[in-house]
Amino acid sequence: MTAAEKLKQFKEEIGKVIIGQEKVIELVFISLIQEGHILFDSVPGTGKTVLSKAVASTVDGDFARIQFTPDVLPADVTGMNMYNPKTQSFELRMGPVKTNILLADEINRATPRTQSALLEVMEERQVTIDGTGVKLDDLFIVLATQNPIESRQGTFELPEAQMDRFLMKITLGYPKREEELTMLDMHRGKNIIDVKPVFTRMDIMALRAEAAEIRINDTVKEYIIDLVHKTREHRHTALGVSPRGALGLMRAAMGKALINNRNYVTPEDVKYIAPYVLAHRIVLNIEGMTLTTEQALIQDILNDTEVPVEFGVSRNEV
Repeated sequence: MTAAEKLKQFKEEIGKVIIGQEKVIELVFISLIQEGHILFDSVPGTGKTVLSKAVASTVDGDFARIQFTPDVLPADVTGMNMYNPKTQSFELRMGPVKTNILLADEINRATPRTQSALLEVMEERQVTIDGTGVKLDDLFIVLATQNPIESRQGTFELPEAQMDRFLMKITLGYPKREEELTMLDMHRGKNIIDVKPVFTRMDIMALRAEAAEIRINDTVKEYIIDLVHKTREHRHTALGVSPRGALGLMRAAMGKALINNRNYVTPEDVKYIAPYVLAHRIVLNIEGMTLTTEQALIQDILNDTEVPVEFGVSRNEV
């Protein structure tokens, strides 16, 4: 089954609980097959948690959820060595990070100390407890939710190092009028809608292997680097996109090519995916905060950067 056919199945299952959001679901699919963590950012009540749980249900693997509050400790996330009086020895008890899909709900309600417990696990897929490293499963993805800054009373903003570990930041926004009417019809009763798995572990690994074979020409790579460097040189940025961000943009563009049934990346793939991969990785300076937003700045850079028209792959080769 092709990636496009899997995406269709994925959309059908998510569509049982989330109306519309076709583009969002496509972006989530790309992140899944490219080992990317996702940060959902939107006002309360727009379905961030419902979407995250639905995505987890489509994967035939382990699922864990952390409801973050200020009193959650790092050990509540990673686990700890606990003393067993029966055996008179310490035993390792893993926290919820020992899973395949981890829902970090309202992640910015955790203290910075607790947030930092996820830094190692998101980047290296391992956790260190009392000096001992514990490897996690190759299939490990964090789906995190947070409310926008206007709603962040009693919260702690995520630091740049944490933000940089998310492949994408996706804003859900409000549904359209027709979609909201359909939602009302769907949820009149209290019936539980069952979202069925469409991925096995082997399915995801196979799609990852396919994505790794997608070709990307030097011209397209140079286009990616042009975009990244412009974020670092822009007069409105205090901090530009990191090398990790450049790698993330390339991998996400390869995922976009895969779901379009192509074995090569086009500049349009890069342009399509760039706002979701780059915007959350930049920090505006004081002047920039008064004149623009991260999303608008990335869009301006995309508009001002010449898009390659020749990228070295003829249609006879594919």
